[in-house]
Amino acid sequence: MNEASPIPAGETEPEEAPPPPQMARMKGDLTQGPILKTLLLFSVPMLISNVLQTLNGSVNAIWVGRLLGESALAATANANIIMFLMIALVFGFGMATTVRVGQHFGARQIDAARRTFGSGVGFCTLLAVICGLGGWFGADSLLHTLGTPEASRIEALAYLRVIFVTLPLGSLSLMVSMGMRGAGDSKTPLYAMILTVALDVILNPLLIIGPGPVPSLGIAGSALSTAFANFAGLLFQVWRIYRQDLPMRLRGAELGYLIPRGSELKYVILKGLPMGAQMLLVSSAGLIMVSLVNKEGLHSAAAYGASLQLWNYLQMPAFSIGSAVSAMVAQSLGAHDHKRVGKVTGIGLVTNLAMSLVLAALIVLFDHPLLALFLGGNSPAMPIAQNIQVICTASFVIVSITMILTGTMRAYGAVVAPLVIMFLGLYPGRLGFYFLAYPLIGSQALWWSYPVGSTLTVAMTVGYYRWGKWRAAFDL
Repeated sequence: MNEASPIPAGETEPEEAPPPPQMARMKGDLTQGPILKTLLLFSVPMLISNVLQTLNGSVNAIWVGRLLGESALAATANANIIMFLMIALVFGFGMATTVRVGQHFGARQIDAARRTFGSGVGFCTLLAVICGLGGWFGADSLLHTLGTPEASRIEALAYLRVIFVTLPLGSLSLMVSMGMRGAGDSKTPLYAMILTVALDVILNPLLIIGPGPVPSLGIAGSALSTAFANFAGLLFQVWRIYRQDLPMRLRGAELGYLIPRGSELKYVILKGLPMGAQMLLVSSAGLIMVSLVNKEGLHSAAAYGASLQLWNYLQMPAFSIGSAVSAMVAQSLGAHDHKRVGKVTGIGLVTNLAMSLVLAALIVLFDHPLLALFLGGNSPAMPIAQNIQVICTASFVIVSITMILTGTMRAYGAVVAPLVIMFLGLYPGRLGFYFLAYPLIGSQALWWSYPVGSTLTVAMTVGYYRWGKWRAAFDL
């Protein structure tokens, strides 16, 4: 694959539009400077932010597992996968907003970028309110459908309902962060995440056990602690945006941009739906996997829940660099600099693989002490969790390649083909392998389905990147 030029076979270089007049470099401009340095300066704050967010979830899991036991830990694993399912569409629309903001920002169309930002924030906040209400009333049925073990079902319901009722605040904070990144600012979301994690780490045990006058809320206290911390992070981001007069601030008549409308909303919906559908596919496949793991018993469910915590960290480099690649490509497209795209993609791939391989090696080498943080060193679930790590860890390194290539294609507006590829990799690939292999190797089929599905997904993504017509989707 020629990473210096992302033009698939059979296509010709599109005519370059005249570049805009040379201007002083704006704050957040990702279209100039050395690519590796720009990529790292932009992606590292995102990586730290994502690691902190995942660490926040891990610390919560440690508190829940140690203070409330394995049944509560299994409850959070079941509840979190449902929560992710509910916010998947919101996240898809957020990614579409980020891409469009980046395209307008690269073209120096600041007012258009603000219109997109406002439409995305307003639309996704409304959607989150609807999802939160639906989740509150449907939580019990969702847990029943999932086959959540009875030992953890009541705890999972209490945890899940608090998560759902506070979903709009979390979604609004996410949308603000993604909009800022489209405008080249990854530091404001990082500072907000530092505040969020610090508060959550302090509040979580306090609200779980309720020392002194603080009420003891059990597992619901863990969810409420996260909600309080997310709200504080959102307030900080809004304060910083207006305090420093950052590009995505809305004032006066611009506040009307928060009412979703026009071509910007059309773009967010048309491109966001397939992106959100990708997240829904991942979520629904995750739900099916959780239900299949639950059938193997409480120890397998707890081992899988602990493994998910480590996998979250393993995916952080690809997620951060893929998002950075998407933002850099979007801005380059807005600036009509198509030649920079292939270089950004190639450097992103190499950087991602280097980071992911190192992290995967550390997780496999130190799996026992890492898993013991969630399970305890003598837990009967420990051997199961270690077996899972040995089999599955490499699959996340393999599939990280798709996150970089998809980030580039997403910046062009090509979102349907990656959705189809994701479906084929997860369902005929991962789940199809499980159902075929289970009669032969039993529960091991659960874990081997990960590398099988990942390999299929990467092969199809590389093929489409090389020979597909995804460049034709770009339109600004």
